[in-house]
Amino acid sequence: LQEFISVFVGNPRLHKHGHWRAHVDYEICLHTNSMCFRKKASTVRRRYREFVWLRRSLEQNALIIEIPKLPPWNPFFSLRNVEQVRQRMKGLQEFLATVLHTPLLLSDSRLHLFLQSDLSVKKMQRCALGKARYTVAEAIQRFDSVCVTPLEDDKASRDSDCESPVEGVETS
Repeated sequence: LQEFISVFVGNPRLHKHGHWRAHVDYEICLHTNSMCFRKKASTVRRRYREFVWLRRSLEQNALIIEIPKLPPWNPFFSLRNVEQVRQRMKGLQEFLATVLHTPLLLSDSRLHLFLQSDLSVKKMQRCALGKARYTVAEAIQRFDSVCVTPLEDDKASRDSDCESPVEGVETS
């Protein structure tokens, strides 16, 4: 079989923090048969600022490679604007797809922790530096999640019981 790595970013979920603060996180589903990954299917939720951390981390580690751009940060980004949320999701997916198809980047342990563990940015950084009580492999094995969102259809996010201010954006 030919090696493949498939990534899907979808199922946005709105998190409210009081009246004025909120953020969206996105489900990242990874399917692969690549020997580079410990798990062949996994799902994790990440927010935009975690993608920013990943990009900066990859940039520090891969000085000779140009790291793909993230969708631009927008001071007027509205969590309630369906098109803005969709465009950001699409941009995040394109970013990951490009990263995952750059062989030199596949050796970065922070990429693997980002995609296959539920560790916070701070814990991912400590683990990657060997300053945690667990290895990268242990952090990934400990995280028990598989992809449940179909790759072709984002129907699961639309069938939520949650009240949604934007179609396909769950609140919690």
